[in-house]
Amino acid sequence: MATMAERITTKLEAALAPARLAVVDDSHKHHGHGGWREGGETHFSVDIVSEAFAGKSRLARHRLVNDALAEELAERVHALAIRARAPGEPG
Repeated sequence: MATMAERITTKLEAALAPARLAVVDDSHKHHGHGGWREGGETHFSVDIVSEAFAGKSRLARHRLVNDALAEELAERVHALAIRARAPGEPG
């Protein structure tokens, strides 16, 4: 069975064809806080560069990511920090 990080990676690759993608499980930083569950896989950071973001506002970019991960957000993911850029934009 795939980890949540693997599921997130697979979904974002399929939906947004990123040039760069990093998915980090930050759950250990939130132990005992709201939304944390035993076993982790509840808090993630995503750094993604995709042509799909070109010309789009920050809100529109986040919506694309959230839409691609709707199932994961409804199931287990409590928090998702998103850094979404188009190729060539400063990091």
